[in-house]
Amino acid sequence: YVHLLFNITVQVVVGTPLEMVHGPFRIALVYMAGILAGSLGTSVFDMDAFLVGSSGGVYALLAAHLANVLLNYSHMELGILKLAAVFIIASADVGFAIWNRYTHKETTPPIGYTAHLTGALAGLTVGLAVLKNFQQKLHQQYMCWVAMAVYLGCVGFAVFWNVFYY
Repeated sequence: YVHLLFNITVQVVVGTPLEMVHGPFRIALVYMAGILAGSLGTSVFDMDAFLVGSSGGVYALLAAHLANVLLNYSHMELGILKLAAVFIIASADVGFAIWNRYTHKETTPPIGYTAHLTGALAGLTVGLAVLKNFQQKLHQQYMCWVAMAVYLGCVGFAVFWNVFYY
């Protein structure tokens, strides 16, 4: 329950400011890409884990903040502090999930922390591609296409893995 409460809190606290700046459609794309990546990543790398909730989507929103800072750093007030807060929150939660996974021997199947990591990768890559850039330069357009290629390549690999490995 603590993990689910944390996910809901982070989703509201982190997702609302992003949605206010970039709009609901772009943030929904990032969130859904994180859920897809979290589920596929867990099915490839951590098959014994259970997925409950929205860890991949929440971490996609956290990593989308990093993408937002990378895209719009010159227009932000206290951008480095926002970035530091995201890293502290994400590191604490992933650290707690890993510690809980390997120190508590329970009879129930483990919670998958892989969804956090793959959701964050999706949030960063898709965020770089779909979030608004208020002063776009040519090299940032290339970064957008590379980020989308990385995301689509990882999703394609995971789908291929699930179809032919199982």
